Amino acid sequence: MKSLVLLNKSKLSFHPLDKSCWKDFEKLFGDRGACGGCWCMAWRLKRSDFQKQSGEGNKKAVKKLVNANETIGILAYHDDEPVGWCAVAPREKFVRLENSRVLKRIDDKPVWSVTCFFIEKHFRRQGLSTELLKAVIKFCKSKGVKIIEAYPTVPYNENIPAAFAWTGIPSAFEKAGFKEAARRSKTRPVMRYFL
Repeated sequence: MKSLVLLNKSKLSFHPLDKSCWKDFEKLFGDRGACGGCWCMAWRLKRSDFQKQSGEGNKKAVKKLVNANETIGILAYHDDEPVGWCAVAPREKFVRLENSRVLKRIDDKPVWSVTCFFIEKHFRRQGLSTELLKAVIKFCKSKGVKIIEAYPTVPYNENIPAAFAWTGIPSAFEKAGFKEAARRSKTRPVMRYFL
């Protein structure tokens, strides 16, 4: 059984998901599509549509976005192995986010949203989420984005299960320079980074 692998920041590299690295995305997400057949489609679909196509349907849907050259996120590599994922795209691409009362828009400014992380289990709890966020900031800057928004979960204890931390935790965003911009729920702040 593989044990914890120590993260060496000098061995990290990042790449926006596109056709050239689809196989790496598949490898990282594995047979379960990261978590429960999600394939990073949970925020992009109405709940009923997401559940109908869970698993293979979600995989086909995300591959269709990649094949259409749509920006959906950044892959992290450690020694050329895919070890992490961060979803980022214009907010309007995320149907469930747009329909959320707790995470509704703060204002009418255009934002790109960070909605999801998936870290290979042997690389968790070592700061990879923050490194991914730094890569996301650099990528968004290259796209002319002015505001990046995120919706982390405030952990209820130090040992929050990974399945509950898929939107990230506030401390990772704070380390990358994000600031709380709104809070309509005790456990779900809206955080922003201004470029």
